[in-house]
Amino acid sequence: MSNLDPPELRILIVDDEPLARQFVHRILESLPRVRVVGECTDGVTAIREIQQGSVDLVMLDVQMPEVSGFDVIERVGAEAMPEVIFVTAHEEYTLRAFEVHALDYVVKPFDPARLTSAVEHARSRIMPADGRDSSLPDRLTSLLEGRTGLRLARYARRLMVRQGEQIQFVPLEEVQWFEAARNYVRLHVGTETHLVRMSLKGLLPLLDPARFVRVHRSAVVNLDWIREVQPWFGGDYVVVLVGGEKLRVGRTFRDGLLKLAH
Repeated sequence: MSNLDPPELRILIVDDEPLARQFVHRILESLPRVRVVGECTDGVTAIREIQQGSVDLVMLDVQMPEVSGFDVIERVGAEAMPEVIFVTAHEEYTLRAFEVHALDYVVKPFDPARLTSAVEHARSRIMPADGRDSSLPDRLTSLLEGRTGLRLARYARRLMVRQGEQIQFVPLEEVQWFEAARNYVRLHVGTETHLVRMSLKGLLPLLDPARFVRVHRSAVVNLDWIREVQPWFGGDYVVVLVGGEKLRVGRTFRDGLLKLAH
């Protein structure tokens, strides 16, 4: 690297979706003078990594369970935050807020060209030769002060699944039920199934409890796809899905199901 070349851009990826992290990492690795210094699956880990001070740019997922992207900024402090590119599912009010405060964002599913453009734009604000953007703390503070007016979805609306080399988004409303499969969760969508690398326990905080109910230690059902609940032997129950599939209801989860079903 010559003395005229800009320094390496150190980027931290923060996203609770494994496929999203993989996709962003792959794109960033293809860019010149970019180094991915880490990946965080949750906001708590992200706060710790950012506070270590070896990050120039954070690819920050807005909608994470427990500690959101906004919570990360609030706890780190706007003055101490590196440059940020927000990562979000398409939500009109959220995008409008970023635009009002002149903050950059990319939308899932990712457009590689848009992601590349956002990173290069961030580089121009970060590198000392171009003059670091001193207005970032004010813009982040302003965003946080207005966050109560943002209509952020509390729960996920879709999940990313890999089909060979392709990444596909599956709307949760189309998923009839989720099945635990060791280190994966199997999505049952009509006659198709998809595997997502996460535990059922890790998936539950992403699901709207008004729509999804756990009926067994290895099964979560979409209430919209339940045709009926039938009594079984010994006071047990089974749920019958719209397609005729039957799932046994574990005794631990029986009362929760019956309460939602009525």
